[in-house]
Amino acid sequence: MNYKPPVILQVLPELRSGGVERGTVEIARAIVQAGGKSLVASSGGPMVNQLQKVGAEHITLPLATKNPITIWINSLRLARLIRKYNVDIIHARSRAPAWSAWFAAQKTGCHFITTFHGTYGLKNKYKKQYNSIMTRGERVIAISHFIANHILENYEIDPQKLRIIHRGVDLNLFNPNRHSTQHMIELSKEWRLPEEYPLILFPGRFARWKGQEVFIKALARLPHRNFFAVLLGDDKGHETYRQEIEKLIIDLGLSGHVRIANHTHYITEAYMLSKLVVATSVQPEAFGRVVLEAQAMGKPVITTNHGGPQETVIDKETGLLIEPNDVDALSTAINEVLSMPLDLQQQVERDSIANAQLFSLEKMCEQTIRVYLEVLQD
Repeated sequence: MNYKPPVILQVLPELRSGGVERGTVEIARAIVQAGGKSLVASSGGPMVNQLQKVGAEHITLPLATKNPITIWINSLRLARLIRKYNVDIIHARSRAPAWSAWFAAQKTGCHFITTFHGTYGLKNKYKKQYNSIMTRGERVIAISHFIANHILENYEIDPQKLRIIHRGVDLNLFNPNRHSTQHMIELSKEWRLPEEYPLILFPGRFARWKGQEVFIKALARLPHRNFFAVLLGDDKGHETYRQEIEKLIIDLGLSGHVRIANHTHYITEAYMLSKLVVATSVQPEAFGRVVLEAQAMGKPVITTNHGGPQETVIDKETGLLIEPNDVDALSTAINEVLSMPLDLQQQVERDSIANAQLFSLEKMCEQTIRVYLEVLQD
């Protein structure tokens, strides 16, 4: 009769777009579905609406700032929230909000956990000290073995606190049987896709470390031009790099075979239109959700042999792992997939879909809820 549903407060800078934000909404939904009360504090953004639709409550706070004074003031604000809502666990997903959350947890006795989403810069001891807040949780969730190893190699932490929970892919959304033919037609027209060529899709925002330059150079070295490629992603903050890529496409004589397109809401249809998906970052991805989404859609992937994708791609079964920055290896791999016989394509499709089941959104949510319960029972 005295049971009180646990109250979980997630904190992050903002709710605009990206993997951290999507993960926050997904876990907020899981908390509600598990019978808990879900709160999220951030400076806001377009995804607040998604959050509210899953039954969570959003509290607007200026958590995107790195100003030390505001971080301290935010800790007082979070402490008030913890007392007001009787919060059981505060879950930090980014460094500046994590400092505020940690101070608030110290003041109130609330449980404090973190999710380590990236490798963060280690330029000097002050930067490392700033990052170290992400290791102070009673439990520290790493989104891949790659990230867990990075934490153990660079920070002082009790390994017993670490929990590896791979990010999950929504298998209801990324399902080859649940796409819209109409949306595929619209996308095909928007991108002006030639019917005679297979589509190579390179999803990812424009950033030098994502490897668009290597991809374009690899396409230029193919022994034929029987393909059409789309670089799919926004260039916010990297407009100059996008212009470099546009010039490179022209200089290498690929104008009629490569198109740059802004992010689309029809991402499942984009995967369905493609023959293969390339995601060859030159720096390690913390996880790399694109390669899993593509596999869930039954598409072969070519990705780089470092970071998170090493854990989510079965080399030569669901895709090909190549060394980073290797233009020739990427060109050879692309040609190999484009030349794949039909029976092998079908086998890759089956293997890819089966592999993606191991990284489901449901599994990620279930493991995260388990960490919450673990902390509450300590």
